[in-house]
Amino acid sequence: MWKSFISGLLGVGLFLSASAQPARPKLVVGLMVDQMRWDYLYRFADRYGADGFNRLLNEGFSCENNVINYVPTFTAIGHSSVYTGSVPSIHGIASNDWIIQKTGQAMYCTQDDYVNGVGTSETEGKQSPRNLLASTVTDELKLATNFQSKVIGIAIKDRGGILPAGHFADAAYWFESKSGNWISSTYYMEELPKWVNDFNSQKLADKYLKQDWPPLYPIGTYKNSIADDNDYEGKWAGEETPTLPRKTSELMKDAGYELIKTTPAGNTLTLDLAKAAIQNEKLGHNPTGATDFLCVSLSATDYVGHRYSLSSVEIEDIYLRLDQELAEMLNYLDKTVGKGNYTFFLTADHAASFNPRFYMDQRGNGGYFFARQHLRELNEHLAEKFGHEKLVRSLMNYQVHLNYDAIEAAQLDEGKIKKEIIKQLKDAEGVAYVVDVESGENMMLPLPIREKIINGYNRKNSGAIQVITEPQWYDGTPRSTGTTHGTWTPYDSHIPLVFMGWGVQHGVTNKETHITDIAPTIAALLHIAEPNGSIGKPIVEVLGQ
Repeated sequence: MWKSFISGLLGVGLFLSASAQPARPKLVVGLMVDQMRWDYLYRFADRYGADGFNRLLNEGFSCENNVINYVPTFTAIGHSSVYTGSVPSIHGIASNDWIIQKTGQAMYCTQDDYVNGVGTSETEGKQSPRNLLASTVTDELKLATNFQSKVIGIAIKDRGGILPAGHFADAAYWFESKSGNWISSTYYMEELPKWVNDFNSQKLADKYLKQDWPPLYPIGTYKNSIADDNDYEGKWAGEETPTLPRKTSELMKDAGYELIKTTPAGNTLTLDLAKAAIQNEKLGHNPTGATDFLCVSLSATDYVGHRYSLSSVEIEDIYLRLDQELAEMLNYLDKTVGKGNYTFFLTADHAASFNPRFYMDQRGNGGYFFARQHLRELNEHLAEKFGHEKLVRSLMNYQVHLNYDAIEAAQLDEGKIKKEIIKQLKDAEGVAYVVDVESGENMMLPLPIREKIINGYNRKNSGAIQVITEPQWYDGTPRSTGTTHGTWTPYDSHIPLVFMGWGVQHGVTNKETHITDIAPTIAALLHIAEPNGSIGKPIVEVLGQ
């Protein structure tokens, strides 16, 4: 009897010991592809190989109807929402740039005037996650492992590397166009690690730009794009036509290292640094046994989309190349961390629209909401109506920002000013709704759009009035080339989400999931707390539950 009792105690002890350290992957890699539409998983699939996007779909779990549940849909918000499981209303990142409503001060999303650059003396180095009010899943991993996990963020865009890595990150690195180097800030470190300096010394940006940008395949075989020479693409200074092959070796003489952001080589350079980080920081081989986390964002896809538009050969080419580079990255993880030892997920911060002029030329409805012109006309009208000039500070992010100082100094009725603005804008061409966000009486619009407005409104950093454009209308002029994003519509808000690797079941779901569900799903997989501002739900199908 006593023998059985003691054996039972030993069994309980072994169970408690085993359960005290939950099973976790050695490494989590989050790959965000800036401006990637969900349909890019399939649009160019006829020439994708077996080991890139197709491997993710064939081995992993794809959430086919993953959508962004707020407006506006911009880069900084997307990166923040993926990793916080939250929305601008809570995490505070209202856009890439915003106006602090109380003071009228312009603010960049990762601006931090209290830190200095590391590896640079330029203002590009004065960045940190300080403006992000909520914790990230990477923060929660650090807390759960008593800061033994190593977390690193990497992206050409500072916001793409900084915001996902969170407040407790060991490092975040971003690209400086002036020097062609990867830099950081004193928020993280006092000097760059030797391996980063060694990486910078290779001058890979020079090397890649001098190789030019030829098409991956014969130009006549790009059947998922329109003719390469068209009116919807932007040109670099010195280019006669916006076509491939692109002589980046010549263009870089005037454009400098900024040019690499708008080529596939920008993705190559980013993934080169990611691999160097895995090797030199020994990510996935933490001596404490804790799980490490690498956050990578590929910015070049966004720059290429903005300049050349969705229908361009350049977009098709960069995704065909990305498919190959994704295969190389997954193979590298297999070899260095071990297949089955890491969890990988791919998603995006937002999607993008077809160029409205292209859309209209195909006989579709669309157009341009020229924000600068509307701002000028608004202030002219308000000056005539109320006798005071510049009562609106800005019309940005599809939001009207009031000049509260001027309104208060003139003792004007804010409510009457708002109503006059709404009256003027609601009749503008291409405008579907104009909403006073804090007044319920003006929220008579479809519930899904209403929810996105509420989620995206941060009373400290967002404009008081939200403009909802009609489909295929966005901010720009009739001469605008390329594409952009920012609206509530499916073409801006439907993004890919595919998980693969440790702890992930193979499968697919077409139920609606949200960008805010990603962090809770990763938290559930790692058996850690959700980020402190999370409103998302774990996607249980991913975890086989």
